[in-house]
Amino acid sequence: MNVDTALRARGSTRAFLPRPVPRDAVEAVLDVARFAPSGSNIQPWRVHVVGGAARDAICRAVRDAASHPPERQSWPYQYYPTVWREPYLARRRACGWGLYSLLGIAKGDRAAMAAQELRNYDFFGAPVGLFFFIDSDLGPGSWLDYGMFLQSIMLAAVAHGLATCPQASWAPFHQIVRTQLSVPDAQVLICGIALGYPDPAAAVNRFRPERLAVGEFTHWHGPEARA
Repeated sequence: MNVDTALRARGSTRAFLPRPVPRDAVEAVLDVARFAPSGSNIQPWRVHVVGGAARDAICRAVRDAASHPPERQSWPYQYYPTVWREPYLARRRACGWGLYSLLGIAKGDRAAMAAQELRNYDFFGAPVGLFFFIDSDLGPGSWLDYGMFLQSIMLAAVAHGLATCPQASWAPFHQIVRTQLSVPDAQVLICGIALGYPDPAAAVNRFRPERLAVGEFTHWHGPEARA
């Protein structure tokens, strides 16, 4: 599979088959992703892979906390804007309502929305979950490097017949995840990724939010800008 095909095929999968993912398949994905670039080659990634009983224990603990809003924990970093503005607000709403519409969740149906949100904390049924930590004293450059590493994992997964869903939704429950995995306080939970074989019969896996055309985000300068 070439890179163009993998990029277009990758999506946030929200329904997985119960088919187990062999350890060597997970290792193969990580073995490719480790070649992602990083400033001065410091390779700031720390990865925890959970499956079986370890996966189930984390899912239970976080689902329980997520089901009781007073027990919700705070984000360890700022992911979203504190104040939403256009054009980002419109894009966010289009993505959210596009997904809910495909799932048959009506506007105002808070119970159905909450149930769908809780599926995050079961990795949407994926048999393998990955958690990604970074040392808290590393700067924004290392976080940018981490993004390239995460993208590499998701593209490698596609090439190996697997699917993923990147999930920042785990971050507010970083204390629970850290405790379950015995991760020191000096490491920050960036996100989780669900990993498994996609369920081709699930309608939700057909969801693909609209992408901007190149001309909508690109500014050309110099001789190369001439058509």
